[in-house]
Amino acid sequence: MSELTVHTYGRDDAPTMVLVHGLSDDGTAWPDAVERWGDDWRLLAVDQRGHGASPRFRPDELAHTAEILEDDLVAVLEEQDSPVVLVGHSLGGLMAARAALRVPEKVRALVLEDPAKPRPGEDTEFLPFVESVVANPGAAIARQAAESTWSGQELLAWAKSKERVDLGYLAGGLTLGRMGWETGLFDRLATPTLVLVPVDGPMAPDPELIPGDLVRVAEVPGAGHCVRRDRPEAFYGAVEEFLAGL
Repeated sequence: MSELTVHTYGRDDAPTMVLVHGLSDDGTAWPDAVERWGDDWRLLAVDQRGHGASPRFRPDELAHTAEILEDDLVAVLEEQDSPVVLVGHSLGGLMAARAALRVPEKVRALVLEDPAKPRPGEDTEFLPFVESVVANPGAAIARQAAESTWSGQELLAWAKSKERVDLGYLAGGLTLGRMGWETGLFDRLATPTLVLVPVDGPMAPDPELIPGDLVRVAEVPGAGHCVRRDRPEAFYGAVEEFLAGL
């Protein structure tokens, strides 16, 4: 049974879509998606471990957080009565892809929003950023608003989620696990997959290294790492077109 906090939105009698946030966000940080899809979907927005109201990482778990995050998501998927649409951003996108490999029978479609690309070592720069947002959320929101086209409700949810992150995880647990994702992940997926990335995004998988036609990589002009927040109409339109074609 999953230990995670999972926020439920939308219609209980509708097909299920599972939303998996990026690093330092949580399951409350999908307000535009809830507004857009709440009438047509049962939305399950996960708080990944170390985020939101989900359990923190124990000190002895910090060396293998990626494996734990993957196991957590697999547990959520295994609790579902029927296959879901699985949507993940950044860290959540990487975990969604890995979970879909583990339990393909539980995922009927996969949407990856600029999934995080594994690299050697740990990210040591994210903790100061989160601490700066928590220390002065008003200034952080104003700065992000000036630099982006994010909606007001997305900005507020983004900033509030930073107050609920496991700082110990950010300080010493930011590893993404095994390397070689283009040759060990995307080429093994057995699930129809849409990958939405910025134009020339540094984390985008190379389409030439993805055999077959199950995985489609689409660049979104004018978008940064948060594709859905930067270009919401392009993001939601592409996802809806993809799902309608299944």
